[in-house]
Amino acid sequence: MLQPLLLKPVFKERIWGGTALKDEFGYEIPNEKTGECWAISAHPNGPSVIENGPYAGITLDKLWKEHPELFGNPTEEVFPLLTKILDANMDLSVQVHPDDTYAKVHENGELGKTECWYIIDCKEDADMIFGHNAGSKEEFIQQVNEGNWNELLRRVKIMPGDFFYVPSGTIHALCEGTLVLETQQSSDTTYRVYDYDRRDDKGELRDLHLEKAIEVTTIPHRDAESTPSVVQQENVDVTTFVQSEFFSVYKWEVSGKAAFSFNEKYLLLSVIHGEGTLTHQDENYALEKGTHLIVPVGIGEFHIEGNCQLIVSHA
Repeated sequence: MLQPLLLKPVFKERIWGGTALKDEFGYEIPNEKTGECWAISAHPNGPSVIENGPYAGITLDKLWKEHPELFGNPTEEVFPLLTKILDANMDLSVQVHPDDTYAKVHENGELGKTECWYIIDCKEDADMIFGHNAGSKEEFIQQVNEGNWNELLRRVKIMPGDFFYVPSGTIHALCEGTLVLETQQSSDTTYRVYDYDRRDDKGELRDLHLEKAIEVTTIPHRDAESTPSVVQQENVDVTTFVQSEFFSVYKWEVSGKAAFSFNEKYLLLSVIHGEGTLTHQDENYALEKGTHLIVPVGIGEFHIEGNCQLIVSHA
């Protein structure tokens, strides 16, 4: 019998991490420098484990290979998406990601990394680095070599509820005091451009990847077009943030009891606020803040009842 697949997250220590994943979501985090919750992941560096039903205890990457019918018998070799929650307790490094073509050649067949961010929360007057001001590759290289970061890097003000689409090739960095749900291609490839001369717990400077970063950065910067649209249905507002070749991302704001039916797409669901209950064929599944699940292909109609917000995506 088809049923929703609840997932156990994987947590990652980061130099810029904190305790927000415990404070806001109640997760049992490994330490007070926990920066990333890999919530729905089939990546070999941190695969999620199914927590319920006949597939309990199986990792998502194994389920993808052994039961492709749950995902519509896809042609992709690897599960294409990765959902994270990021606690930027300090500024992240200024970085850029490659596209599929570059990563395949230079990163042992890894996918590229186009991603997007939903700002769950942030401190007052928060900002982030998004793009750069160089008009040519020569100017970009000169500014990097001279360390003219204030001139080179673009800063953008952010607020809770904002959404940003971040194509591969985009210079970016989340900054201090930001809690973000990230939907991305299933990739763990990052090229650091600048890390504020920080040292790790061993007193070492972290590696930079300037040669690769310069090769993959989009110059001049181009803002990705992303205009959210909202459709009001019975007891749910559905916001469409982006529909791209890599993923589509939505926000469901449920107030009451709402019906959903998706037969042709498998869905990734993450509860970011509130609580509720998902019901399918008389079986109830608790939706608490921080719950992550996959709805398989062909599950038919299901209901969500409560007052909650979910970020939903599919490939």
